[in-house]
Amino acid sequence: MKQPKHLISPSDLSLAETDAILDLADSIIANPQKYAHCCNGKKLATLFYEPSTRTRLSFEAAMMELGGGVLGFSSADSSSAAKGETVADTVRTVQSFADIIAIRHPKEGSAQVAATNANVPVVNAGDGGHQHPTQTLTDLLTIRSLHKTHQLVGLTVGLCGDLMFGRTVHSLVRALMQRPGIKFVLISPGELRLPSYLIEELRRNNVPFEEVEQLDKVMGQLDVLYMTRVQRERFFNEEDYVRLRDSYILDAAKMKLAKEEMMVLHPLPRVNEIAAEVDKDPRAAYFKQVLYGKFVRMALIATLLEVEV
Repeated sequence: MKQPKHLISPSDLSLAETDAILDLADSIIANPQKYAHCCNGKKLATLFYEPSTRTRLSFEAAMMELGGGVLGFSSADSSSAAKGETVADTVRTVQSFADIIAIRHPKEGSAQVAATNANVPVVNAGDGGHQHPTQTLTDLLTIRSLHKTHQLVGLTVGLCGDLMFGRTVHSLVRALMQRPGIKFVLISPGELRLPSYLIEELRRNNVPFEEVEQLDKVMGQLDVLYMTRVQRERFFNEEDYVRLRDSYILDAAKMKLAKEEMMVLHPLPRVNEIAAEVDKDPRAAYFKQVLYGKFVRMALIATLLEVEV
């Protein structure tokens, strides 16, 4: 039996494979009817052991718009995990009902466990504070679509907030460091700095970066500002969370310091790190980002299932 292709980390895709998925997403955006039945008879299982709105519904909408069906669960309490079943056994069971699996789990490495035990494609929809590759594809498509050059080169990208536990940040750094001319500005309190292993990867790959603690001092440099929330669920100490949760709040005053063409992204949900007044700014792209997420997941599903389009 042919081994399925999985997506557990952005590094599972070559640059050419990533660009092919982004190109297919562009084609879907331009002509959705062409792809409306390419997954007829196929089923996607969403195994979400952790709460999610955008990611789960985006996967399900993507499969439905390709003509396929969906099944699954939206919390560990509503699955056999509540009875003690392992991820490996759940996947071995669910692959009898589905052609492709998307899994979200609070523990790092769970998606890899799922892939190791599956004979259908497995997509990591977020595993703890580790990786979130489909959010990264979403981010890349959003940047490429909205930036004036429509390219992923020569950009100064600011990453702001929880860089220690933010799996979307970790995945985006890994994906963008492969692109020429990228510079990172890492904006966080000392306790939430980007993990040392990623700092070392940046250094090994000679990717320029700077670490700062004040957002307003670097706003004028940025082509992209990627805001993140301080994630309560990643903290063991409530006092630390309360102390750090309001470290950065993007408001209209800070936006005045930014370039006219800078875009603001956020993987959502937000709490209060972006003031509602920023939503009216044409540079606020985070709700457009949600829509691009659906299209890129359509492209990914079609690619992993190797359907004719």
